[in-house]
Amino acid sequence: MTKQEKVDFVINTLKELYPTIPIPLDHKDPYTLLIAVLMSAQSTDVRVNQITPLLFEKADNPYDMIKLTVDEIREIIKPVGLSPMKSKGIHGLSQILIDKHNGEVPKTYEALEALPAVGHKTAAVVLSQAFGIPAFPVDTHIHRLMYRWGFTNGKNVVQTEKDAKRLFPEVLWNDLHLQIIWYGREYSPARGWDLDKDIITKTIGRKTVINDYYKKKS
Repeated sequence: MTKQEKVDFVINTLKELYPTIPIPLDHKDPYTLLIAVLMSAQSTDVRVNQITPLLFEKADNPYDMIKLTVDEIREIIKPVGLSPMKSKGIHGLSQILIDKHNGEVPKTYEALEALPAVGHKTAAVVLSQAFGIPAFPVDTHIHRLMYRWGFTNGKNVVQTEKDAKRLFPEVLWNDLHLQIIWYGREYSPARGWDLDKDIITKTIGRKTVINDYYKKKS
């Protein structure tokens, strides 16, 4: 298969598996999505979705959020981990949204990444899922699969994002990054991986990855 044929195979397989794409983090607007994505760092979406309703019950907009103290926020979000950093970030960015953006979430990488505790991936998720702006947020699943499929050298997520944007049509980015995440969780996890169920890697995967898999099995 040529690289283009492999890319087409991935796109078509994911479309068949996920014709409708569930959104991993529960939210109702750009602000609640921003907070949920920030909270998801080194945590699971399931855990975040359990905790965000408790936080949003008290504050689901920046004006109510800054009425809470950092400690009060921290107490609520403790179960998601890294709560000292995340609670400061949530309080700090809420204040900046009010001071600089009329309480609205901005729509550019530059403005989003200037907010406390907001990195490139968080900004990319917000742009794509809240505003429909083409972005390709790379999480651990996408990073792992792009390497397994031979689409990137796996050195770092920055390179993986560049390679994904180069290979896949921009019009598909917002759907595709989510489809790859769901596929990674379901068929191509880091642990407990069964190559027989992982049709994409089995068909187009990097030879060394497939050989390593069978070596470990034997």
